Amino acid sequence: MSTTPSPIRAAKIPKPKGGTRQLGIPTVTDRLIQQALLQVLTPIFDPGFSASSYGYRPGRSAQQAVSAMKAHVSVGHRWVVDLDLEAFFDRVNHDLLMARVARRVHDKRVLRLIRRYLEAGMFQHGLTTPRKQGAPQGGPLSPLLANILLDDVDKELERRGHRFCRYADDMQIYVRSRRAGERVMASLSDFLENSLRLTVNRAKSAVDRPWRRGYLGYTLTRHKLPKLTLAKASLQRLMQRVRESLKRGRGHNIRRVTEALAPVLRGWASYFSLVDVKRPLEALDQWVRRRLRCVIWRQWKRPGTRRRKLLALGLDEPRAWKSAGNGRGPWWNAGAAHMNQALPRKWFEQQGLISVLDTARGLSRSS
Repeated sequence: MSTTPSPIRAAKIPKPKGGTRQLGIPTVTDRLIQQALLQVLTPIFDPGFSASSYGYRPGRSAQQAVSAMKAHVSVGHRWVVDLDLEAFFDRVNHDLLMARVARRVHDKRVLRLIRRYLEAGMFQHGLTTPRKQGAPQGGPLSPLLANILLDDVDKELERRGHRFCRYADDMQIYVRSRRAGERVMASLSDFLENSLRLTVNRAKSAVDRPWRRGYLGYTLTRHKLPKLTLAKASLQRLMQRVRESLKRGRGHNIRRVTEALAPVLRGWASYFSLVDVKRPLEALDQWVRRRLRCVIWRQWKRPGTRRRKLLALGLDEPRAWKSAGNGRGPWWNAGAAHMNQALPRKWFEQQGLISVLDTARGLSRSS
């Protein structure tokens, strides 16, 4: 195995909570070789990973992590140690990681190849920069390598008898009191920084109530038996995606616009099908319909066109005249009674609009 990896191409994508994430995109050949390594290494390492580790593992998902979070809090662990690792994938120590890989992999050729992939230069702005640390996201092998390194944390938490969930570098530990949480925060931060040479982001980490922190896009209510609901940021991100989609669809037939929205709404509803509190989903459906009514009102443009369209949609003549010439803006009209009557929910369903609430309910029943 004398393969020498090509430099990886730098790319940045926005993070859900703001800022950007640095990716490293391998060449097609390197991606194929990494994928082959992944297929060989996964059966070696994955069976030994913690049952509380959910990220990038066969048969495991973020939704399972969220269900586990709810279960831990439901039995009385109503404080959370929410640990944020600063630029985790960029700061992985190669020597520490390779020492952990070598515990199970004894073929020196394979070990050399993995290290070469870790050390492959980053190609950016026409220059290749060598790397001495980090396992950049973007390659098939990086998530497994991250789990191999962080498995030490999982085993330490299991040794101490803690309840926790880890999805890649998103980690939460559930305890019964603030004092216990502060002890865990201090000792675990020390373990991460001294044993694994990782950096805990003190500004973003906290000991707090789980309903004030959220996890993987979800959060909990404060009930004695907590319910899963949407984190506010998750709702805001989807609303922004809908706005951007509708901007791209200006001037298009409304059926084309709803068809473009369908995969976005369906995928989002599928991920959030565990939500117990349905009111936010219902409000989201109403908001999407109002945004679409706003698009339609703008498309009609002139009072004469608006009157004619409203008449065709079933409004009587006096009301159509009055509504068409009211002088109010598109957003106001989109939420007004005349547009709700002319373009009710059933009309949008006929145009192919997906209901987030109904899709999430259907998926939760089927599961």
